[in-house]
Amino acid sequence: MSEQKSLLVELGTEELPVKALPGLAQAFFDGVITALEKRGIGFERGDAKPLYTPRRLAVLLPAVDVEQPEQKSEVLGPYLNIALDANGAPTKALEGFAAKAGIDWTALERTTDGKGERFVHRAVKPGAKTADLLADIVREALAGMPIPKPMRWGAHEYAFARPVHWLVLLLGKDVVPAQVLGVTSDRMSRGHRFEHDKPVWINDPGDYVMALQGAKVLVDPDARRARIVAEVEKAAAQAGGSARITDDNLEQVVCLTEWPAAVLCSFESAFLAVPQEALIETMEINQKFFPVLSDGGKLTEHFIGIANIESQNVDEVRKGYERVIRPRFSDAKFFFDEDLKQGLVSMGDGLKTVTYQAKLGSVADKVARVATLAENIATQVGADPAQARRAAELAKNDLQSRMVNEFPELQGIAGRHYALAAGEPKEIALAIDEAYQPRFAGDDIALSPLGKVLAIAERLDTLAGGFAAGLKPTGNKDPFALRRNALGLARTVIESGFNLNLKELLSLARTESTAAIVASELRTKAAAAADAKSKGVAADQAVTASGHTTAKDIEELYDFILDRLRGYYADKGVPAAHFNAVAELKPASLYDFDTRLDAIGTFATLQEAEALAAANKRIGNILKKADIAIPHAVDRALLTDPAESALAEAVEAVLGETDEALHHHDYVTVLNHLARLRPQVDAFFDSVMVNADDPAVRANRLALLKRLADRFRAVAAIEHLST
Repeated sequence: MSEQKSLLVELGTEELPVKALPGLAQAFFDGVITALEKRGIGFERGDAKPLYTPRRLAVLLPAVDVEQPEQKSEVLGPYLNIALDANGAPTKALEGFAAKAGIDWTALERTTDGKGERFVHRAVKPGAKTADLLADIVREALAGMPIPKPMRWGAHEYAFARPVHWLVLLLGKDVVPAQVLGVTSDRMSRGHRFEHDKPVWINDPGDYVMALQGAKVLVDPDARRARIVAEVEKAAAQAGGSARITDDNLEQVVCLTEWPAAVLCSFESAFLAVPQEALIETMEINQKFFPVLSDGGKLTEHFIGIANIESQNVDEVRKGYERVIRPRFSDAKFFFDEDLKQGLVSMGDGLKTVTYQAKLGSVADKVARVATLAENIATQVGADPAQARRAAELAKNDLQSRMVNEFPELQGIAGRHYALAAGEPKEIALAIDEAYQPRFAGDDIALSPLGKVLAIAERLDTLAGGFAAGLKPTGNKDPFALRRNALGLARTVIESGFNLNLKELLSLARTESTAAIVASELRTKAAAAADAKSKGVAADQAVTASGHTTAKDIEELYDFILDRLRGYYADKGVPAAHFNAVAELKPASLYDFDTRLDAIGTFATLQEAEALAAANKRIGNILKKADIAIPHAVDRALLTDPAESALAEAVEAVLGETDEALHHHDYVTVLNHLARLRPQVDAFFDSVMVNADDPAVRANRLALLKRLADRFRAVAAIEHLST
């Protein structure tokens, strides 16, 4: 086994991009690992991981071979009929091959392949020293990093994410000489820019983490993360609350600091009259502060900032944080107060002048379509249709508010506050907010019945309108977020347990959207005719409106939604075969789709499942090839074989036993009963010739198989389960 030593590579830079930092560190780490493997240099990774701070990227490996293993090579040369002449003397081809290998041709070996015997040059040479290869390994790792806009500095050609100032390159206790991006390697790292602004001697890679900690740098991001959480939670407890710590905000603070220290701050309680979402948005997005919440989840007048130093004058740091947040809060309060004066209802007047989409009209037109859909859906699911319409009519009004103009992320949230202030029922106010859920991947669907109705109606109109206007996603382009809307629609329907006929709703939504497009075209033609008339130009003023929704339009929309569900169920661990078994039937109700999928999952665990799936596949192939009319019923007088008589009797019994279960969508019971038919199905195929010479017998046997297959397909196309 080769001797091993620890390895440290640290690249010191100016402050790296915050959001890109974890990815850059991982890419650098992976690049070094890949370059070592490519050269056959053995190493022990242990629990090694990317180490980084805003000013450095580092790779620390506990054990790396100090040299490559022996390097074996094999170069194939010419075949004997080309290499040797009739007298066995070497030809120019062989002599050239030998000269290139640096040996006499007589020292070459021979090998045989499918084409015959040929010369080969085999060589073994000692592996290179790892130290001699490390400079190229580092350069290769850096060259492979994803840096979209590299920076240049000084009068040279090389570039990186930020200017580079130092390089530590140690193999064991030895500095490995290297020139990378204009800097020369040594063992001197750098401490904290303000707390320890001086070089830090690294005696051995194993000392690296502790040496930097002594210089006020936590190079391990996990250590910084744990320190931030602990300090933030401690500060929040001092304020009598709990900190709101989101993953995204925490990660950015980790990437902004080397030696984080929490500072408890506060603001005037008068600002709490503003919707807390606006204040939280400002604190987290703009300043990377951590809000402090009460036990009930309400925002308090406290927040926590993270300094990158342990200040000797914490009060001044606190004042600075409080000073920087006050103007943003003042703006938010001004916007909120002015919006309250205007009122949510009057905000809606401006929606008529805001274009939603050129072909689909204004936002006010969209609101009208969504209101019609919401009223229809509410009637079907037991919600209040009048409240559904009212919520839909108010849901987009906050787009005209000053608050949403400044904080677009507060769409719906601002509307909820303004609706409550206007005296609207709390159910309507909540639905205005929940209509946007799920807002992002992994977000919850709307919780209230009215919110679910509005969320479904909104997405139905967006999808139907998008397709009607020719805005179907292509490749990575999806400007109207139709993929996200399709998944949000499907999730809301399924997770709400709403047994809605999706195809009927899509037809209604598509018809409304098509009518909007036709109306828009009529207005455009009429305006053009009027303009021509005013100019004294002859114009054909006959306007013909056309446009209707076809079954093909609805199938296209339905299939688009099913494509989104494929990934949704895959994430839940549902096998693709199970999904395909249900998707082939295209149930009109997505809730019914989900129920069938659960039943297939249960059925697939039965011992009989595989055999019955294979039999169903066989039955399907037989029925497809049938060249005669298949009767609807089985004629018992034509049952001549005991096996087919037994199967016919069993099938009829199962049909009777499962009719009620099928009516109540109890698909598990249906499939459990069908699973009991395996012995009769196996016996049938073992002894019965389906394609009998007698046409009547053949048709009767096909009818029997079709009755069995139809009952299976009343649940799913289980042949997809056959491997």
